[in-house]
Amino acid sequence: MREMKYSDRLAKLPPYLFAEIDKAKRQAKARGRDIVDLGIGDPDLPTPPHIVEALYKAALDVNNHHYALDNGMPEFRRAIAKWYQRRFNVKLDPDTEVLPLIGSKEGIAHFPLAFVNTGDHVLVPDPCYPPYRNGTIFAGGVPYLMPLLAENGFLPDFSRIERNALKKAKLMFINYPNNPTGAVADEGFYRRTLAFARRNNIFICSDAAYSEICFDAYRPMSILQLGGAKDAAIEFHSLSKTYNMTGWRIGWACGNKRAIAGLAKVKSNIDSGIFQAIQLAGIAALEGPQSCIKKANGIYQDRRDALVDGLDSLGWRVSVPKATFYIWLRVMRGYNSASMAKALLEKADIIATPGSGFGKYGEGYIRMALTVPKERIKVAIQRMKKFLR
Repeated sequence: MREMKYSDRLAKLPPYLFAEIDKAKRQAKARGRDIVDLGIGDPDLPTPPHIVEALYKAALDVNNHHYALDNGMPEFRRAIAKWYQRRFNVKLDPDTEVLPLIGSKEGIAHFPLAFVNTGDHVLVPDPCYPPYRNGTIFAGGVPYLMPLLAENGFLPDFSRIERNALKKAKLMFINYPNNPTGAVADEGFYRRTLAFARRNNIFICSDAAYSEICFDAYRPMSILQLGGAKDAAIEFHSLSKTYNMTGWRIGWACGNKRAIAGLAKVKSNIDSGIFQAIQLAGIAALEGPQSCIKKANGIYQDRRDALVDGLDSLGWRVSVPKATFYIWLRVMRGYNSASMAKALLEKADIIATPGSGFGKYGEGYIRMALTVPKERIKVAIQRMKKFLR
């Protein structure tokens, strides 16, 4: 029998970064090594009990054991709209401007299928969360990289985008608070982005998965807070980071009606909706006590300070992020991203994510996640101290 060959689009994809990291971690643990995992951004904090209780009760109800509605339960869509109104003072129509997702990653990866044709360009930040680039490739589009550089505060410089690319561009992804850099954006940036998109007839896809992970009294905004933004933008949110629900796979997209309808049509041909018990748990998360977010952010801020202070004591200067649970730092002299990550694993039993896995302009950096207890961060600092010697 002839050997099965990968499709051209699959062959274009690099190895998925986080799967590779998980493989290296499992191999190290199998050899009995004590690994401090600062790699994948998967919260170690548990899902709040009232959300778990809501899932338990809903799972016992046989009425929730059937296929879910493709567009999500009306009650869940209304809960999302109410949360958005409270959080950002943005009014959303729950029937036409809100779409529940099986995690925001799923919606982001599927969105180009609704609007991108073969050869169309999609403006993608670099470094970035891989599904922006990979979803574009699956749709037959061409990712056009927008470098995120330290000298620009890790914001894209629209003036550097080639005119020919602008003519072919359909979509643009932005992500603030940013993964992997931890950078944040202010109202001025969003206004410039909206004006640029309107001038060039480009639709904005804003990934706001980390909007609630923030420190030092900083509160991220939504692009949809700007007047008329719903004409040119869709925004993706996730319950994963906000409520420590990564494994539950639940989030949403909201904004422009036509964009929502297009994504909903793609999804109706691919999946059968979110398990209704999980949607009911999502309602409990959005409408229940929000003190769990403040508590988690306090823990992350404490860890952030411990890691930043520890790295500083080693002479490793880093910027202090106002949001996300990531530290983005330059590699030491003599290393690139991959060799730095490899050295930390082999010589210090620490997993860090090589910046090159997030794109060309991530080279020269590594990312560390604040998803282990502070005591383990201190262990990592001591190991790095020995490693540097």
